Amino acid sequence: MNKKKALPILFAVMFLVMVGFGIIIPVMPFYAEQLGATPMQLGLLMAVYSLMQLLFSPFWGRVSDRIGRKPVIMIGISGLALSFFLLALSTQLWMLFAARVIGGVLSAANMPTVMAYVADITSDEDRGKGMGIIGAAVGLGFIFGPAIGGVFSQGNLAIPFYVAGVLSLITLLFVLFVLKESTSPEQRSTQVKKRGMLPKGPVSILYFLSFFVTFSLAGLEATFAYFAAEKAGLGTVQLGYIFMIMGLGGAIVQGGLVGKMTRKYGEGFVIQLGIVVSGIGFGLILLIDGFVTAAIFLTIFGVGNGLIRPSVSSLLTKTSTAGHGSTTGLLSSFDSLGRILGPPLGGLLFSLAIGLPYISGILVSVLAFVLYRIYAARMKSPKSQAS
Repeated sequence: MNKKKALPILFAVMFLVMVGFGIIIPVMPFYAEQLGATPMQLGLLMAVYSLMQLLFSPFWGRVSDRIGRKPVIMIGISGLALSFFLLALSTQLWMLFAARVIGGVLSAANMPTVMAYVADITSDEDRGKGMGIIGAAVGLGFIFGPAIGGVFSQGNLAIPFYVAGVLSLITLLFVLFVLKESTSPEQRSTQVKKRGMLPKGPVSILYFLSFFVTFSLAGLEATFAYFAAEKAGLGTVQLGYIFMIMGLGGAIVQGGLVGKMTRKYGEGFVIQLGIVVSGIGFGLILLIDGFVTAAIFLTIFGVGNGLIRPSVSSLLTKTSTAGHGSTTGLLSSFDSLGRILGPPLGGLLFSLAIGLPYISGILVSVLAFVLYRIYAARMKSPKSQAS
């Protein structure tokens, strides 16, 4: 398949997937509440999805190395569609949990397989650009999805789930008829023979770095609404705009800047710059006093985060000797772990002092920076062997 045509198609696929996923975000709490969910049960409903992604992302990554990217992407999108329709038809709380488990297990195939596809079709020089384009698609999907969900929820809370399901089916047809397979039988045979699912050597450090980045982001997302309300009196509508501005900033950086910067300076420089900018963003958030400062400071953080994630994905697929699917599957698993652990710890820190989640974010940024320096030093060692 022509590489120039493949990236826009993958962008469209991930954008549509994330719009469908985002549609249900503003509706889920109220929908679950209608079926008798307590706040704790709602938290578990959200967590079980990430838990399934944590457990199954490496599996689907390995499967995509074995049978190809396209069929696994189709499995992931089909799983999303099924889970959305099951959610729409749920009449009891256990049915919501069942739908989330099924959706988490099957949709865990999407992100690692799409990232592996990007690694298949891009040169080392353009890898950062490709990963950035996928990151931009995810960010834009999360911006538009919740807005669409809010519009469709006004009449009946089940309607957004049907909309998300239909959108997933449209995306599935798009993949079926437009997307071509990125690996040949010979390439799949080669990737299957590669070993090293568990990260070894310096390359393992990048997985933990990614975990800490996602962990601190999840803690911020879980607490910022309360922090902004207390510090600056911001309401839900204003917060929606702020997160939209942050998302657009991150998407612009990932879609346009990351590729140019990684090509010119290398992924290592961009990762370190992103960590520093994120750390500064965490510090500035402590100083917000209104809508404008909140939007600017949160966007600074978002830009830093947007520099890190595609650059880590790019560097990992270059340096790991495991198959691309195995590598990106394990990376997605570490990201899921960060999304599981970040919100409860962020909430706990916020309950102790409202600024603690962001002070801890600065400390985690310092830790991430140190981890990268250790990785870089060990990669320079003559004895170092990437795995």
